[in-house]
Amino acid sequence: MSKKVSDEQYQKTFSFKFRQWLDGTKDPFLDNVEMKKQESFHEDEETIHQREEDKKHLTEKVYDLEHNAEVRIFRKIYRVFCVLFCTFLVLMLLVGVSYLPTFGSADNPANNEVAARYIEKGLQETGAVNIVTGMILDYRAFDTLGESHVLFIATCTVLILLRLDRKEDKIAYEADDRSHEPKNDVILQTVARILVPPIFIFGCYIILAGHLGPGGGFSGGAVIGAGLILYLNAFGFAKTEKFFIAKTYRRMCFGALACYSIAKSYSFYTGANHIESIIPLGTPGAILSSGLILLLNICVGIVVAGTMYTFYCMFRKGGY
Repeated sequence: MSKKVSDEQYQKTFSFKFRQWLDGTKDPFLDNVEMKKQESFHEDEETIHQREEDKKHLTEKVYDLEHNAEVRIFRKIYRVFCVLFCTFLVLMLLVGVSYLPTFGSADNPANNEVAARYIEKGLQETGAVNIVTGMILDYRAFDTLGESHVLFIATCTVLILLRLDRKEDKIAYEADDRSHEPKNDVILQTVARILVPPIFIFGCYIILAGHLGPGGGFSGGAVIGAGLILYLNAFGFAKTEKFFIAKTYRRMCFGALACYSIAKSYSFYTGANHIESIIPLGTPGAILSSGLILLLNICVGIVVAGTMYTFYCMFRKGGY
């Protein structure tokens, strides 16, 4: 059991003084620090005169760009170097163009064995009926992985530059969310209710059928992102944030990029070591075919759709 002390004894303890300091009811340095009254500052005439001379010198010599000899010389040298640099750059480009092969020549790089391999054996090796999809998500999937990461990094950069951190700024923007748009526009909202579901379905179809015909993750993701932006313009952030917030975007993009990286790392490893992949290519023309291309299209579509919507939100009000 603790011993009960009186109020006078408790006020002399360290715990009581610490609690006062913590609550802000007493300043521990009050009456304990020697303080002197600040004397009025008077500047002598010589210092004032010197300051006026310096100000006059800056105005006449430094900030007077029209009559400053050093600035005039620098501008002339700058113009001469600009002309020389542009001339050199134009000459280098002309020399480089002169070494290009003749247009339509059979020896052009566009007619080499790589393009022939894509056309002749693309269906057999990738299982994708769409040769372009087989090329960008199988033969050159590493480039597509880099492009997806570039989109994500671009979104992070925009987020850093445009995001609103202060709560009062967010509240002000949310209160002024639709000040520049029609408020409760019946025509816009009715059209959005009719068009947004087909837009989402069409975007999903483009992504899922990207290995069977024209389309893929990039174009399908752009369609879905446009549908999200249309819904946002019609109904505002209050309804859109019920199913799509910043945390949703981060989780979707991270999951999609991680899934893409893991899936293609397996393909890179097996291909570099000439190991037969256990993932079947399926029957060409079927929806579940072309190995990992269908999964990669879905990952790319998620990243593109989220990036488009996030860019719009960030440029509109700095967050969502």
